[in-house]
Amino acid sequence: MELSFSMMNTVVCVVGVIVMIYGWRFFNWVWLKPKKMDKFLREQGLNGNPYKFLYGDMKEMVQMTADAKLKPINLTDDIVPRIMPFLYNSAKTYGKGKNFYTWMGPRPFVHVTEPALIRQILANYSQFQKINGGNPLAKLLARGLVDVEADQWAKHRKIINPAFHVEKLKHMVPAFYISCSEMINKWEELTKEKSCEVDVHPHLQTLTSDVISRTAFGSSYQEGRKIFELQKELAALVIKAFQSIYIPGSRFLPTKSNRRMKEIDRDVRATINKIINKRVTTMKAGESSSDDLLGILLDSNYKEIKQKGNTNFGLSTEEVIEECKLFYFAGQETTANLLVWTMILLGQHTNWQDRARDEALKVFGKRKPDIDGLNHLKIDWEG
Repeated sequence: MELSFSMMNTVVCVVGVIVMIYGWRFFNWVWLKPKKMDKFLREQGLNGNPYKFLYGDMKEMVQMTADAKLKPINLTDDIVPRIMPFLYNSAKTYGKGKNFYTWMGPRPFVHVTEPALIRQILANYSQFQKINGGNPLAKLLARGLVDVEADQWAKHRKIINPAFHVEKLKHMVPAFYISCSEMINKWEELTKEKSCEVDVHPHLQTLTSDVISRTAFGSSYQEGRKIFELQKELAALVIKAFQSIYIPGSRFLPTKSNRRMKEIDRDVRATINKIINKRVTTMKAGESSSDDLLGILLDSNYKEIKQKGNTNFGLSTEEVIEECKLFYFAGQETTANLLVWTMILLGQHTNWQDRARDEALKVFGKRKPDIDGLNHLKIDWEG
């Protein structure tokens, strides 16, 4: 009986110590460390909102974004306060044209706006390294080149570079043309009977995803489309998760959102892996690699390994999968948004719209666009 009582006391003491240790770590994470970093950043000459317990600036950021989206916007309005109201307000209040910081929960984010400093950071990739941490769910979207450091970054970039040489991109122009023609045909159908308003953004999202599917996976572009749809759903789930505080370890909880994100990740990896295995099999059989991004990447990777005589100098199948995912994540949404913004600017400046149209008709007439003709298009916003 005395032994049992002694053991119980021991267990209680051990549990108490564990609770105290993790309680201290949590308190340090959500309060002591952020307050020290806040003081340190101010001593370095940076300014930002004072740290708020646990949430930092996130509540204000989400609220300002929601409020901005409720207001109508005209073509002549400044777009920046609409799409990033919190950062716009913080830059005016604390940045004054230079650098400032904001709080994503207990983590400070330093926003660099000085071109010379940005150039210095990007040039010294070994000194200014990416900081792992924050919300690890972001890694589900894509890692690859955007995530690796130092020598690994140099290796990835060397192997990937051939996929973006001009000579390789020339062969992809027909794929661009097919995707653009399909979109224009849909618009012509919509306006056949009478003029109407068309929300072009979803059409341009489809266009960019279709172009990436064709140019990244060639004959397997239907499977590429499936990857895009899954990545799009995953991005929405990750962004939703970003709008709340990430508690370390919470990604392992069997919530509906976590289960779905992991399921999508497995499906995307399985689909890309299947496409890669098909290509590797054909390459081993002596067939030439395709001129799509995946074929060029695999060929460049194979040559690097063969030249160095060691697989460590090449990319693993897992790394190739991550680079393929990055093609989608980094290329699709950004390109679609750039096209929308270009159309907005052309709507604001109709004289440039007329000049661009006249030049395109002069260079191509009724011919299909080709790489040589595209090189003769000289009208730009600097003129």
